[in-house]
Amino acid sequence: MARLSRDTYLPRALSGEVTARLAAVLLTAPAGTVASHRTAAALWGLEIPLQDGSDRRVDLTVPLASRAESRADRRVYRCDLPGEDITRRGAMLLTTPARTWRDLAGVLLPGPLLAVTDQLLARRCTATELHEQLGRRPSGRGSARARRVLPVANSLAESPMESVLRWLVHDAGLPAPVLQHAVRDAVGVFLGRADLAWPEQRVLVEFDGDVHRERDVFVNDVRRQNKLVAAGWIVLRFTSADVLGRPEEVVAEIRRALRRR
Repeated sequence: MARLSRDTYLPRALSGEVTARLAAVLLTAPAGTVASHRTAAALWGLEIPLQDGSDRRVDLTVPLASRAESRADRRVYRCDLPGEDITRRGAMLLTTPARTWRDLAGVLLPGPLLAVTDQLLARRCTATELHEQLGRRPSGRGSARARRVLPVANSLAESPMESVLRWLVHDAGLPAPVLQHAVRDAVGVFLGRADLAWPEQRVLVEFDGDVHRERDVFVNDVRRQNKLVAAGWIVLRFTSADVLGRPEEVVAEIRRALRRR
């Protein structure tokens, strides 16, 4: 058995599963407890980039009158949630997707929050629903961050780290790119689809995740890039090591490419 906290245990084989950890923690949680924040995001199938993978605490929102405290297996927030912000999955109560987004605005940096917002718009929420949620909680922790991020969100984003890269571009004051731009040559032959593009300047930016290290993918990437360059496009490719380790240089390289055109 894996010991989660002083009175909470779980079979070791299940200790990495968020639903199992949540079920175990709820056994000793007060009445009215709702899964929220990062835990609700995981239950909704949202990937939050830049998370500390070693932090497996479950996020719970408990009523204001509760005396529950955070401990080794749980991170506790106090709030009397309105019924419209709570839903149920099986026996578990959790915050709705829109309320989860509003809560995450208070605990995530803008880049990861944009990644979550992009995913929500693609699968779970409309922009109107997120605006309405922000309108119901227009002040307090995360409100300013939510207002900054929401106008930048785009359901076309295809990976969380691509969203983080796009936030760097936005935060640096660069022109907004076109997402998933289809590139064609002079006679209309399709050459490829770009993560971020500035068609007028003929500049493309790609985020290369781990899948691009696979041999077949790498070979196709090289062939595709050669066609794009031959067609007159500047192609910049960045990895997570670039976005996280040298963000200023990433922005500078994109800015130089845009100025050259």
